[in-house]
Amino acid sequence: MRTTNYLTLLAAPLALAACSNDQETSEPAGTMMTDNMADVDNMPMSDDMPMMESPAAGQAGSGEGSVTEIDEADGKITIDHGPIAAVGWPAMTMAFSADDESMRKVAVGDRVTFEFRTTEGGGGELTAIAKQ
Repeated sequence: MRTTNYLTLLAAPLALAACSNDQETSEPAGTMMTDNMADVDNMPMSDDMPMMESPAAGQAGSGEGSVTEIDEADGKITIDHGPIAAVGWPAMTMAFSADDESMRKVAVGDRVTFEFRTTEGGGGELTAIAKQ
């Protein structure tokens, strides 16, 4: 029992020292970012978490996948597709802008091949779609 008390008395000040704010300036509690934090742009990312690159608008690509949703009101067809190397996209499910003719060609659950061009913000606009 005496050893446990002794270790607790030694550990408590060490734990408090580790938690203390040793910055040169005093900041309010809860401050998340400081000037002396690491540059987050240079932080390594996990290899098991693919990142979607945003290609420049207007790049062409093509893929294969399954139609998961058709939203006529918003003019979008959602496709669960494999990786698309031409624009640096991993496999994902995403909504593509589509015209009325494209939406009439397919139904939810259809396997499709499609062509598209990239749009601002990393999206895509279908230029062709066909059932497999």
